[in-house]
Amino acid sequence: MKKAGFFHSSLLGDDVYGCVANGVREKKAPLIKRKLLCSLEELYTGTTKEIGDNSGTMMTMKDILKININAGLKNGTKIPYPKEEDEDIPDDIVFVVEEMPHEMFTRKGNDLIITQKISLAQARKGYTAHLKTLDGRTLTIPISSIGSIIHPRYEKVVPGEGMPIADDPSKRGNLKIRIKIKFPLWS
Repeated sequence: MKKAGFFHSSLLGDDVYGCVANGVREKKAPLIKRKLLCSLEELYTGTTKEIGDNSGTMMTMKDILKININAGLKNGTKIPYPKEEDEDIPDDIVFVVEEMPHEMFTRKGNDLIITQKISLAQARKGYTAHLKTLDGRTLTIPISSIGSIIHPRYEKVVPGEGMPIADDPSKRGNLKIRIKIKFPLWS
């Protein structure tokens, strides 16, 4: 005999909906997944996001969920938000981090990559990159042609200036500066 939302245990054991309690099983509500859009700056420094209903209706402060974004989280990271007994949210929610594109940097693992366009003259003489980091600092990085030739596939690696490592935010990946040389037009 089935009742709405409940299932009896069979002689073969528990089914996929949960454990048996007095021979009656309650069907668990499906997990809700929601995208959590994060800028590269938010993933670099860490932040707290307040998430509300998209319906446009007025909400009380208790209807707004606060989600902690730890420094170094990666695209696709799942952040569970389990329902508490006294909360008005309907089911367990999992927020999935979705990294938004950045205008200057791209991310590969824990490394940050930026491309600098320089002239052929700068490539021959040497070049100094002035970069604003995701936390607002300014880095001055000499890219010298002395001892190394700046060529179209040249990449300067700056250790420890990449993304924080989520398991240990005191450690960071690398910053990779890729050089793109603008060649003069020959007439």
